[in-house]
Amino acid sequence: MSAAASSRFDVVVIGAGAAGLFCAGVAGQRGLKVLVLDHSEKVGEKIRISGGGRANFTNRDLDVRAPQRHFIGDNPNFCRSALSRYAPQQFIELVQKHGIAFHEKHKGQLFCDGSSQQIVDMLLAECAAGGVERWQPCKIGNIALTGSGSYQIESSRGLIETSKIVVATGGLSIPQIGATDFGYRIAEQFGLRVVTPRPALVPLTFGGEAWEPYAGLAGLALPVRIETGAKKEKMAFLEDLLFTHRGLSGPAVLQISSYWKPGAPLTLDFAPGVDVAEALGEAKLRSKKRIANELATLVPSRLADAWVGQDPALQRPVNEAADKALAALSERIARWQITPSGTEGYKKAEVTAGGVDTRDLSSQTMESKQPGLFFIGEVVDVTGWLGGYNFQWAWASAHACAQAF
Repeated sequence: MSAAASSRFDVVVIGAGAAGLFCAGVAGQRGLKVLVLDHSEKVGEKIRISGGGRANFTNRDLDVRAPQRHFIGDNPNFCRSALSRYAPQQFIELVQKHGIAFHEKHKGQLFCDGSSQQIVDMLLAECAAGGVERWQPCKIGNIALTGSGSYQIESSRGLIETSKIVVATGGLSIPQIGATDFGYRIAEQFGLRVVTPRPALVPLTFGGEAWEPYAGLAGLALPVRIETGAKKEKMAFLEDLLFTHRGLSGPAVLQISSYWKPGAPLTLDFAPGVDVAEALGEAKLRSKKRIANELATLVPSRLADAWVGQDPALQRPVNEAADKALAALSERIARWQITPSGTEGYKKAEVTAGGVDTRDLSSQTMESKQPGLFFIGEVVDVTGWLGGYNFQWAWASAHACAQAF
């Protein structure tokens, strides 16, 4: 196709997800001619399936003075600039403007009262208000620099010319909704570094015989304190844990998975805030109940039975138990150490950690060292905690980028 037949846009956004749509809408409303490209027919799929179909679209607990506290990456401070300039309250105001009802679940997590589709529709309405064009599905071929410093994009719908490309293609998590490594490939094509991607906010698995005594606990949920790492790298969360057939999940495990390193143990306290040794010691003085029954006053009875069932010394009334056996039981409840064999991988990961190296991006504008090439959202090496933080990074990085054109 000749250059004369190509379509020209001020900005081309690749990726019709949270970050891409928001960036396109803001840029379009600033008077720029914007095109959104996506290889999928669907729009904002990750928004649609998030939060159990209600989209945990932000977190009002995010501290804009120290937002890096809720994010990981090789340089956690990188996200500070964008997050402090576009705060959760600003996105909340947009949601309210569109008449979307929402509620706070806990720990600042905001969800739609209705369907997550409302957030997708809101972003599409913002794009429409900015006259944004969308080509979907549209396969993207070669991207090349022209002599004049602009970009030429080959696509299944024709040749495109632009001076600015925004890569908002997300990470590798949830491949079944179309996740690919496209964004990392573009980064590498233009000489940018990529921090090795890995699954994050993901259930952990435990293999073989070591897990057999606990496989029967699948479906059991309880609040725990969970930690991993040593010294400066130690991280802990107080959240709910869920036993699964293959391992552990629930908010506690999803949170810690972003910090867990293969081969490292996890330490779990199944009765946070309770002195189990003291409670069992007192029970021994006043009770003739079986140990499992006494333990069931502190932790769920299924867990108590599983723990006691592994040790014949514990299958007796509490007043007949040896102090040593009760001490060992208390230690296991308060400081159970177990080493995961791995994770459930990208198919179950809510996000991808790693991505385009922030050393090669401007924290002010999200522009890379390659002029006119921008990266926003999950494709960047910025990963938030569970609870709406990753969506807030999508909105904030997209807004910083759209303001820079």
